Amino acid sequence: MLTLDYHILICVFFLIKLRFFPPHSFDRAFLRVLGSFSARMRMRMRSRSNSSDAGGTSPNLLQDQSSRSAGQGWLKGKFPKLFRSQAGPTGTAGVGGSAITDGQQIHEEEPPVVIPTFEQNLEDRNLREAVQLLIEQEQRLFGEIRESVALKCHEEEVKKLATDREALEELVFQTLEKSLEIDGDNMAAALRSAVEAVQLEEQQDQLWRQNQRTSPSWRPSGWRKRHDSTLRRLVERRLDNEEDQKTPNNQQSTLQADVQGMGRQLKEDLLLVVKVLKSCYPPDMDICNLYARMFHQSFSARLKKIADYVLEDKDGTLLLLWVNKYYPGILQKPELVNEIDAEALGKLLPEHLLEPLEEQFLSNQQSELKTNLDNILKEEKEKWTNGDEPSREDNCYVSPVAYDVIVLLNGRVTSAQMIVGDQQKAQSITVQLTDFMKQYKTFQEDVIKQNRANSKSLIKATLDCIQQFSDVLVKKKLPLAENVRESCLCVLTDMRQSAHAYLLNPIHKVLKPHYQKLGTSDWLKKNPFEKLMISVKKELEDLQGSSPSCHQELMGRLHQEVTEQYVRRLLKGDVKLKDREKQQNAYQTITDNAESLHKLFSSMGSQEDWLKEILIKIAEVLKLQDVPAIQMQIVSLGSAYPDLSEKHVSALLKLKTNLSKTDRKNVKETLVDTLKETSADYDTRPFFCRIEIK
Repeated sequence: MLTLDYHILICVFFLIKLRFFPPHSFDRAFLRVLGSFSARMRMRMRSRSNSSDAGGTSPNLLQDQSSRSAGQGWLKGKFPKLFRSQAGPTGTAGVGGSAITDGQQIHEEEPPVVIPTFEQNLEDRNLREAVQLLIEQEQRLFGEIRESVALKCHEEEVKKLATDREALEELVFQTLEKSLEIDGDNMAAALRSAVEAVQLEEQQDQLWRQNQRTSPSWRPSGWRKRHDSTLRRLVERRLDNEEDQKTPNNQQSTLQADVQGMGRQLKEDLLLVVKVLKSCYPPDMDICNLYARMFHQSFSARLKKIADYVLEDKDGTLLLLWVNKYYPGILQKPELVNEIDAEALGKLLPEHLLEPLEEQFLSNQQSELKTNLDNILKEEKEKWTNGDEPSREDNCYVSPVAYDVIVLLNGRVTSAQMIVGDQQKAQSITVQLTDFMKQYKTFQEDVIKQNRANSKSLIKATLDCIQQFSDVLVKKKLPLAENVRESCLCVLTDMRQSAHAYLLNPIHKVLKPHYQKLGTSDWLKKNPFEKLMISVKKELEDLQGSSPSCHQELMGRLHQEVTEQYVRRLLKGDVKLKDREKQQNAYQTITDNAESLHKLFSSMGSQEDWLKEILIKIAEVLKLQDVPAIQMQIVSLGSAYPDLSEKHVSALLKLKTNLSKTDRKNVKETLVDTLKETSADYDTRPFFCRIEIK
């Protein structure tokens, strides 16, 4: 055959090259081509020899070709010359021959280049090389096939190729099915080779799709599609096996054991994919996200089946935890976070299945929270009913109510947010806090109304609770809905006012006789005010026992109320300041009194320094004689305290009996104009609005 003659010419060319060129310059790459070519020729000759033996009519292909070549005569007598020894001055011969040295013949042979056969590649798990050989054979065979007659000539080779492909395909996909069982470099190398084989097959499928000739029966092979389906089955099997092998312990239900087992297997396998399998795949296959999608879909399908059934509370909570905490936590592991697109995966369960689970969970949380809050208040009531005094820390009465409630709410809302994965949904359970605050207020009213021996100490302890609640609500340290926050703050404000009134009203009753002498003629003699101060000091001792911040606030409240009583009695008094001297005397008395009040209450913790300034500004009005100066002082007072009214100014100016009615009118008009411009711009503490002038 011509093909065989052509091959013999190539062999002759190499024999000549061996004769005239040294071994180190020999082209090894070309030798490999020659070896591969020879291997194919041997395969063809074996095939034809087998065909001849079966039929009993055809001679051996190699013998037939050799006899024809010999008959042509053009190679006759050439081979001996090619191999004849031609020793030079150094006594060396060509490659593959022998050298004569000192009369001795030394044989030096180049080691033969061994090209692995398909069977050897298959045995060694060199799957890429094996598929490459079959593709080359496929290209040769089907490249030669033009007509159906030619196909019959290659029928045996095509059958052999198909058989080899089946063996190779089986081994490739056996290797892929064990992808998640890699425990050594050899298995990783085999997987890498299998992946490359799949890629080569995919490329060959693409070539045949573009070719107009009749393709082999196995094209397209669809190995890439089968690769994906194989991995999908592998993932299903991994989760199935993990589910079947898990047995619940004493604290777990069967469902909990199954779900946790599958989740654990998912985490371990994804870590294996990132750490090991990723290196066996090309980047374009994005194997990490491929596996992540498959595990996500499989795990999600199992959870959907579970969610379709009516679940116990703890089972529903477990599903929510896996959807919103455990599973996202796995994907956020440092090893996985940069390899897997968690956002593209989405949630494990759809909204229509999550909503009933969330509603069931949140409803239970509300019920449990209400029970816990009721128990906290119930315990406080029992202590008070039994006559117990609140405990003391650093000589201050304290109550555990606020601390217990704040810790409870923080824990419940934080836990709920973690389980449902949404802060607003989690905050919905805090609606119970509004009812609790109202009950707490009702309880405080009962304590005040019954006024038992331990009521005053409990109210002092309650003030500290009110302060703690207010701090966390104002600073938004508690995760509450805004409407709940505002409602609770309103209740706390009422409770604080009520507690202050309960503690301070008895003091004002004692001080009332002293208040009544303010604004009278005796007042200017200082005796009434000095007696007032003595009584205040004595009564302040009974207000000890609140926490430092609450005591400071209570002292500030009393400081303001005493100052209000002072101004009220002054404006309602019957003292007449007819001339400059009496007005100057009143000015000095008021400023001295302001300083005394300031020193006393500051020493007790009050921070209300502004109260002193009010009295001084009032005293300045009484001292001034010029109307314009009086107008300026009233403007200053009205600007600082916009709740100053015309009635207040009128009552103050009436003390200055030497001021005409017209002058008083002008001063009041100046105040009105000032208030129109400034009242909307000030947000000051109320003072004059608490002093009613008829």
